[in-house]
Amino acid sequence: MDRPAPPYNAGFVMRPPRLLFAATAWAALACGPLAAAEPAKPVPPRFSPGYIDRSADPRADFARYAFGAWQKANPVPGDKARWGSFDELDHFNQLALKGILEEASARAHKSGSVEQKVGDFFKSAMNTAAIDSAGLKPVEAELARLAAIASTADLARALARMHNLGVGGFFRIRVEADEKNSEVNALYAYQGGMSLPSKGYYFDEQFEKFRAAFVEHVAKMLALAGDTPESAAAGAKTVFEVEKALAANAKTPAELRDALANYNKMPTADLAGKVPVFPLARYLADRGIAGPAAGTIIVGQPKFFEGLQAQLAARPLSEWKVYLRYHLLRAAAPYLAAPFEAEHFRFYSTVLRGTPEMEPRWQRSARVIDGSIGEALGRLYVERYYPPEAKARMDEMIRNITAVMRDRLSKLDWMTEPTRKKALAKFDRFFAKVGYPAKWRDYSSVAIRPGAYLANVRAATEFEVKRRLAMLGQPVDKAEWRMSPPTVNAYFDPTANNINFPAGILQPPFFDFSLDDAVNYGGIGAVIGHEITHGFDDQGRHFDAEGNLADWWTPEDAERFQARAKKVVEQFNGYEPLPGVKVNGELTLGENIADLGGASLAYEALERSLAGKERKLIDGLTPEQRFFLSWAQVWRTNMRENALRQQLAVDPHSPGSIRAIGPLVNLQPFYDAFGIREGDPMWRKPEDRAKIW
Repeated sequence: MDRPAPPYNAGFVMRPPRLLFAATAWAALACGPLAAAEPAKPVPPRFSPGYIDRSADPRADFARYAFGAWQKANPVPGDKARWGSFDELDHFNQLALKGILEEASARAHKSGSVEQKVGDFFKSAMNTAAIDSAGLKPVEAELARLAAIASTADLARALARMHNLGVGGFFRIRVEADEKNSEVNALYAYQGGMSLPSKGYYFDEQFEKFRAAFVEHVAKMLALAGDTPESAAAGAKTVFEVEKALAANAKTPAELRDALANYNKMPTADLAGKVPVFPLARYLADRGIAGPAAGTIIVGQPKFFEGLQAQLAARPLSEWKVYLRYHLLRAAAPYLAAPFEAEHFRFYSTVLRGTPEMEPRWQRSARVIDGSIGEALGRLYVERYYPPEAKARMDEMIRNITAVMRDRLSKLDWMTEPTRKKALAKFDRFFAKVGYPAKWRDYSSVAIRPGAYLANVRAATEFEVKRRLAMLGQPVDKAEWRMSPPTVNAYFDPTANNINFPAGILQPPFFDFSLDDAVNYGGIGAVIGHEITHGFDDQGRHFDAEGNLADWWTPEDAERFQARAKKVVEQFNGYEPLPGVKVNGELTLGENIADLGGASLAYEALERSLAGKERKLIDGLTPEQRFFLSWAQVWRTNMRENALRQQLAVDPHSPGSIRAIGPLVNLQPFYDAFGIREGDPMWRKPEDRAKIW
């Protein structure tokens, strides 16, 4: 998953890079009047021996041992679905952004300046009196346009406008690097238009209650928009039936991970032939998608578009109008009057994820601004909070860990020379970006006014949509970032062949100048190794030195890789975080491989750094023990059941409690560090252990 999508539910989507963690874990879905208590003074969430549960045996339950005391002392806050180290650091960063936003909004600034745009955006978000008094007015014109649809041509025009405003529906269009010609941006079409988290939510028995709740939610939203109870109930049933019909031909989250299967390049006219009822040419023209580069399109899921055609042919315009009406309301709800905000939050956060309360208004506002004009807000964040020495230390650690990876690629006993040569060529082209962009994004054309919250969100989203579409056919800018600087995450971009570490994650517990190398290598070192390994995970390995999807492996080496990856799948298929619900080893394979590689690479880099030095005990722990504890504590987590259920269904990342131990039980140094022997619960037979990179 890449950075959280622009907050107005954009009708385009960026190609998901390989992330350290799922960004949606802390993405706010709505604003509202309730707020959880805030700490008076923020404290960085550092590594701590105090998190250890001394009553637990590391040989029996290492996760409980590593952070069991923390879990007992840190229940999930009322305004969160999950609470862990990522969330603690995110909250720390959010408090920093709060100070920036309050200061910017309290003073007058030069029109068009970064401070003016950030400050006025925050003013508009915090002016609940104006937002509530406006009621439905901010979207009345768009609702009227939908009501006036009288033909399929009108439908195409309306959808194009909605997508340009960032409202989802039907399908998704994106402009990204052509995965088989990575120097040039190409046009992509992907499945979309579904409100529930994944295909399974429309069909699987375990999600039946959520389907009923969704219909109830849609009816409430339509009623808030002025429909009679009878009309709202009928409309809600229609919306669900349309979405379920679309979902029938959609791919599952695991299937969507297959880069090769989701690359189907064809003339745009051929895609139009798959949906002849829908005037695709009219839609593209209204979106400003034109020129020679628009003559071809990469279709992610052809079967989905065939199913869309069947539904368009079978259903009257009236049903599509109510479907789009809901999607417009859904996209706007977090920025409208309190009843719309509250209902949106009730379903998407409370029902789906189990979160009982809403975050403080300032915090949700900060998230929206970060998701809308993130490089403007991020610029102010970096100026105030990002120390230059952090980049120098990161560069050193990246050099150390990449040296380990290069050595391993040079010596792998299961890889033959033809594949090895190409693997090393890919690694030679690999590069890292740290902290923030070398060139900040220019938001001068985005009009931000202090009294127009939804208008500001729309302006920022429309700017971003048009900016991306304008890249069609243009050279790829591999220096561009997909995350804002305050983001607590990291990612690998397969077509650019680079790893990226925003300033927001370069703090404790991941990166801590005050602590020893063992803790830092177990934290940010393993993050670096994780992102490096994504270039060679089950999907990343399909991209060559130029970042192109290509078959550069010998058949024998590919078979050997798959046999090793199968061990990872089987291992994680065996974990059962909820009764009767196991981790999906295929869905999470890429992240699990990256965790395994990250922990292994970082451990070896640590051992190299310690060579010839005195090995001192700190807090009664060896460097090796502190390394593995640091890794595990990064993944300390408490989570609500519904949120965990959703993660297991849709997220390519395993739950934190599983990630804390999953890679470690494949590493012999972990067993040695804690005296784990055959017969202990944490023991995994040597022949069952996975070793890839």
